[in-house]
Amino acid sequence: MNEVQKLKFYQKGTLTVGNRLIDERERNVQASLDRSNSLTSGHRACQGCGEALGARYAIDAAMRATNRNLIAVNATGCLEVFTTPYPETSWQIPWMHSLFGNAAAVATGVAAAQRVLGREGTRVVAQGGDGGTTDIGFGCLSGMFERNDDVLYICYDNEGYMNTGVQRSSATPPTARTATTPAMGEEPGNVFGTGKFTPKIAVAHEIPYVATASVADLHDLEAKVTKAMGLRGARYIQINVPCPLGWGAASQDTIKLARLAIETGLFPIFEAESGYITHVRKIRRPTPVSEYLKLQRRFAHLFRDGKEDPRVAKMQAIADRHIKDYGLLEEAAESLRPPAGEGGRAERAAG
Repeated sequence: MNEVQKLKFYQKGTLTVGNRLIDERERNVQASLDRSNSLTSGHRACQGCGEALGARYAIDAAMRATNRNLIAVNATGCLEVFTTPYPETSWQIPWMHSLFGNAAAVATGVAAAQRVLGREGTRVVAQGGDGGTTDIGFGCLSGMFERNDDVLYICYDNEGYMNTGVQRSSATPPTARTATTPAMGEEPGNVFGTGKFTPKIAVAHEIPYVATASVADLHDLEAKVTKAMGLRGARYIQINVPCPLGWGAASQDTIKLARLAIETGLFPIFEAESGYITHVRKIRRPTPVSEYLKLQRRFAHLFRDGKEDPRVAKMQAIADRHIKDYGLLEEAAESLRPPAGEGGRAERAAG
């Protein structure tokens, strides 16, 4: 009689025994004894919060890349509120709280002060949600890009003003129900034709580095933050961070939703340098957007009485356009790298 061998499964996402079974190069920043735990335990994020996960890995990767010589400036928003309820804090790095809309400007001033003091090795990261970045803080952010200030700005995109009651932002997708786009009327939820995709605008500024990332792929997120910290000048990374509370999703589905956002084409993953897209993450087999939408109560009105609202097809069209525009399915052709002598702002001195 053949003996049955039981399989053993090991966790590999943190500093656990499972990490001893894989090559060190494949371990993430949280799986190291040298991890900084910049955002440590004790914060008050919701269960399954994508933003807390994204910030933990992004800032620890930046700390590792700068030999722990980092200052963070944080816009008002969920991340600021759940990590720093006065007089407590979960941050273990030099950290500053700015207003809702001026994190980019404050970070620019911090970077300039370090330069004047001769502390060229001290680097600066600004961070905020999509409300404080793509809406209220957009003017300051664009100014930072135009001046090519030596700051990495990280936007944790949870597609709404989740901290103040789940209101619509310019990153809220069409048809989504929020407190300000209720599921009522002839076309319930957020309307089509509004909002903006800020990474595309950042690329148009021709800054040294722009990237999108997701908590569904933490290795990719870490690699992009590390690459950004190895450059000078203005840099921008937008991370897709599902919000169980605002999206009306199960807390255990955070990573699943982030993965589906990529696999449907709704959130394209790419890198750009000096105004040219240089790399995109390919999709093997596109997932229908309905599989993504059905997991979230903010889209429940699209599937009432077992019927699919015609606007699901319009959402599918958006995903299909992203797949086409970014070449997410086709074999990688020659990348759109800048011609010789056209390095954009990457060749300019950091302002």
